[in-house]
Amino acid sequence: MKALVLFAHPCPESFGAALHTRVVETLTERGWEVDDCDLNAEGFQPVLTEEERRNYHEEPSNIEPVKDYVERLRAAEALILSFPVWNFGYPAILKGFFDRVMLPGVSFKLVDGKVAPNLNHIRKLAAVTTYGGTRWRAFMAGDPPRKHFTRALWHVTRPEVMQYNALYDMNRATDAQRAAFLEKAGQKMKTL
Repeated sequence: MKALVLFAHPCPESFGAALHTRVVETLTERGWEVDDCDLNAEGFQPVLTEEERRNYHEEPSNIEPVKDYVERLRAAEALILSFPVWNFGYPAILKGFFDRVMLPGVSFKLVDGKVAPNLNHIRKLAAVTTYGGTRWRAFMAGDPPRKHFTRALWHVTRPEVMQYNALYDMNRATDAQRAAFLEKAGQKMKTL
């Protein structure tokens, strides 16, 4: 199994980085081929430029500015996101990945003006994330990352297996709670 792990946190000493490391190590120990894509470390530019937006629907030339990332996504059988939720959304760098890489002809096709899935080779879809607030606060805010993941990403991939693993109330989590979630994240990757 080949996995693309998208990691979106700028601080290598963060709990998010520890989760990312656990994900990558667990998948590697299982014998998976892991393409570890640390968006910050790679210097991914998240801003969709004017030219990119104007050429958004121009297949296949629309992929040229992000061709390497498109090739990595197309080569994957599993897509795993490792990120914190900030202000009830994805970090800007991850949102920018979706804006710039999940293009017509890549993640979806437009058929009679409707979105048809185009990442059907993604058989497993998973997220490992943290929220500063409680599950209730996230729910009351609409929980945009969870909805995007379980609806929009699910729609363009149609995976056999999908997991959304979240530690809520990170702002008040104890060392024991963080350690337990780190262990849980590793166990979830073992069963993915």
